[in-house]
Amino acid sequence: MAISQSQKDVLSGTTGGIAQVLVGQPLDILKVRLQTSPPGTYTGMLDCAARIVKNEGPLAFYKGTLTPLLGVGACVSIQFGVVASLKRHFAASNLAAGRGQRLSNSQFYLAGAAAGLANSFVAGPVEHVRIRLQTQPSPPLYRGPLDVVRQSLSSSGLFRGLYRGQFATFAREAHGMGMYFLTYEYLVQRYLDSHRLARNDLPNSYAMFAGAMAGYGLWLTAYPFDVVKSRMQTDALSLDKRRFKGTLDCVAQIWKEAGARGFFRGLIPTLVRSPFANAATFVAVEWAARNLDRI
Repeated sequence: MAISQSQKDVLSGTTGGIAQVLVGQPLDILKVRLQTSPPGTYTGMLDCAARIVKNEGPLAFYKGTLTPLLGVGACVSIQFGVVASLKRHFAASNLAAGRGQRLSNSQFYLAGAAAGLANSFVAGPVEHVRIRLQTQPSPPLYRGPLDVVRQSLSSSGLFRGLYRGQFATFAREAHGMGMYFLTYEYLVQRYLDSHRLARNDLPNSYAMFAGAMAGYGLWLTAYPFDVVKSRMQTDALSLDKRRFKGTLDCVAQIWKEAGARGFFRGLIPTLVRSPFANAATFVAVEWAARNLDRI
């Protein structure tokens, strides 16, 4: 049975998503703990890591992994599926207009932003569940991912519960994914042009480099949105016990609490994690795409 191009795009993205989670999960937990803990809880990334090992054991770095392993695989497959589809659409439009098939930087950004928006409807609740599991105390408040979903829905419903922090998720995903794919495609196109290579001949080493830089393009421009999202998603489940009234109130309270620095807490482990996780993502995607093209 033949596999369509859209199916190949989704399968490639799923492969990249699984690689991203397995490589990046331990540092992602450090990021979330630093983002959401009260000021002064940890002196930095190493202190946070040491205390997790001491108090919870090394396996704690993979708390809540099942949710992102399933959810991020779906998220990344959506991202790469939408981007690939829009790249083909823009290439056809450019060709029809007599400009050739090459995409402009703005088209790469728009493709990434659209992918981010599409993905955010899945990413929002998936990350909410993951963050609840990553930050829960001992003894635990939740028995697992499904229990987080159950308690969230029963306490505050779908939109004010499971989709808590969704506006910040929209902002992070749209702009962040726009910069993510723009950075990657710009670097890859420059390399292919300078070496006169076809896409299938792109070396894994350069895909790793471009993927790492794409991760920096994302996080250096969209990180404050992620902090707001994480703070809202670790707020109380019960409506009458919540600290933040909404997105703007969360922004105002972070500013009042720590100023501009408050929007960049946890950035160091994110920047450490980013090149490894995103290099693994793009290498896995390019590898899967090459092999699926042979089917």
